[in-house]
Amino acid sequence: MINIRTGCSGFYNRHWKGVFYPEGIPQSKWFEHYCEHFQTLELNTTFYKFPTPERLKPWFKKSPDDFLISVKAPRLITHFKKLKDCERLLNDFYTACEAGLKHKLCCTLFQLPPGIPYSDEVLQLITEVLYPDFKNVVEFRHESWWNKKVYKTLGEKNIIFCSASHPKLPEEVVVNSSTAYVRLHGTPDMFYSNYETDNLKSLYDTLKKKKKLKEAFVYFNNTAGIAGIQNALEFKKFGSRLTTKIGNRLAGGQYG
Repeated sequence: MINIRTGCSGFYNRHWKGVFYPEGIPQSKWFEHYCEHFQTLELNTTFYKFPTPERLKPWFKKSPDDFLISVKAPRLITHFKKLKDCERLLNDFYTACEAGLKHKLCCTLFQLPPGIPYSDEVLQLITEVLYPDFKNVVEFRHESWWNKKVYKTLGEKNIIFCSASHPKLPEEVVVNSSTAYVRLHGTPDMFYSNYETDNLKSLYDTLKKKKKLKEAFVYFNNTAGIAGIQNALEFKKFGSRLTTKIGNRLAGGQYG
């Protein structure tokens, strides 16, 4: 069975107080509370501030042993340098992630800006500069990247194509690897819109039907308000219901 891990793009959110975080819990304990409900987190703060081992180690120390953290590459690499001439920066980024998070490091996410359309040159650059020993994910923001050549080329290099729910991008769930990575930004209002139950169930069922998948990471980034945390909690329940259902059948002797 595919292992679907659900989380949010960040956890430090004042809007969630009284909705997800109980009123009596201090902000210093929010991360621990988050870890009690989810198995993974996507760190977005690293997009704005270059990560170091020292900055990442607290997340390693405070989280459970089986908790996984995905780290977003700094905009200095993806937006300012656009992956060009940044060998040292890439090395520093990968080194910090590995040293700071150790076995809890999940995926390294590279989000390219919308001003970069598809080209053979950029596709080749991506496959050449990303370190193959890491579970790399690339999120494109220009619709021209949604094509079979991209899926195939990245897949051959074990680079995961990020599926995104975004107001200006295709809704297709792309699977080009044994790992799927999905970011839900909110649509039609980016960062704000709530996803209806039917939409969430459809995504869950789509992932479950992908035969080549072994694992999937689903992160909610519609976190400008409370929609993201509510959607993440609801989406996680689909897996819990399935696990309970199978457990009941096993107990009743319907399997094996």
